Amino acid sequence: MLERGFKKGDVVGLLMENRPEFVATWLGMSKVGIVSALINYNQRLVSLVHSIKVANCMGLIYGSELTSDIEDIKNDLDKDIKLFRWSSTPPPTNDGTYLNHILDKSSPSAPNPPEKPGYNDKLLYIYTSGTTGYPKAAIITNVRYIFIAGAYAYQVGLKYSDRFYTPLPLYHTAAGIMCIGQSLLYGCTTVIRKKFSASGYFQDISKYNCTAGQYIGEMCRYILATPPKADDTNHKLRIIFGNGLKPQIWKEFVSRFNVPRVAEFYGSTEGNANIANTDNTFGAIGFVSRLIPSIYPISIIRVNPETCEPIRNAEGLCTRCNPGEPGVIVGKIISTNPSRQFLGYVNNEESEKKVVRDVFDKGDAAFLSGDLLVADEWGYLYFKDRTGDTFRWKGENVSTAEVEGVVSNIAGYR
Repeated sequence: MLERGFKKGDVVGLLMENRPEFVATWLGMSKVGIVSALINYNQRLVSLVHSIKVANCMGLIYGSELTSDIEDIKNDLDKDIKLFRWSSTPPPTNDGTYLNHILDKSSPSAPNPPEKPGYNDKLLYIYTSGTTGYPKAAIITNVRYIFIAGAYAYQVGLKYSDRFYTPLPLYHTAAGIMCIGQSLLYGCTTVIRKKFSASGYFQDISKYNCTAGQYIGEMCRYILATPPKADDTNHKLRIIFGNGLKPQIWKEFVSRFNVPRVAEFYGSTEGNANIANTDNTFGAIGFVSRLIPSIYPISIIRVNPETCEPIRNAEGLCTRCNPGEPGVIVGKIISTNPSRQFLGYVNNEESEKKVVRDVFDKGDAAFLSGDLLVADEWGYLYFKDRTGDTFRWKGENVSTAEVEGVVSNIAGYR
């Protein structure tokens, strides 16, 4: 990439189905400070063009399986963008666009970039709809990647000896950081699957001797809906971790598949109000001590149920919810602390919308999650609902604005 004019700080989009080369590609570019924008390969047309442009991509590496999708939008991309294809089979021609040919001719020696990347430099852009609008490119620095992967491993007790299984897309934080991060930081083995299969989930875990499995959203419900088999419990799994396991099926899932432990978590790619269920408490998504809340400064605040705007007291400050009272979770922003930073999105205007100021003291600030949670009297937290203009579908945040645009286009053709 250096030979083709890219330099530290440049952004290259990565559009590829799950495969080891996906990780190798962004990791390789990170060595010279190139930022990889991990694009959802399910996107098409307007949404895909938006994701490429919002990240200011100067280049795009895509899997040959997505060639037709790129051909559909070529004329809508900036004319100077450099396109590279990666093929799992030998490319038919060497026209200078196939990454395979470029890599074959590259030196095996480590690159010597003019300026080496540091801890606080950008590593990835990971897209999130959050609770509003089209996908936004959230900024992940080197130190944030390390912190997310390392902190979660410590919180829920993941081990160096664990073998991880993830069928989730590698362009999201869940698989791309929380799972792959265990391999990059600690040398653990991660088994990846091209796409999720309900019937194949525990078959894969058993076949590859995995001890830690990852899930998200409705995956557990789909797995539970498969016909019972004699070998449902024939595995070495000691923990499953993820978010979105509904309390209605939690106990049935754990019982049928003999899952020793569930490490449910709550968080967002860009946010700092991230929590985890560290002690297997049924239904909880995390815990924050009510005795010493300053240890981890996140809070649930009262909001207007119609507008979701914070309700303020006579001093103009936010008010904390009582146990059993739902509200929006916020995380205190401390710019000098990697665990409390809010780096936001590429678009600063979008970043500012996620910040609430004068929270509990004049001049302070917090990340406004947009999600409704409730805490019990002990400090265990439970998910209630999402606010804003998105909904969850098959583990993805789907923007109602995108759905509206598609429907409008279809209606316009009639």
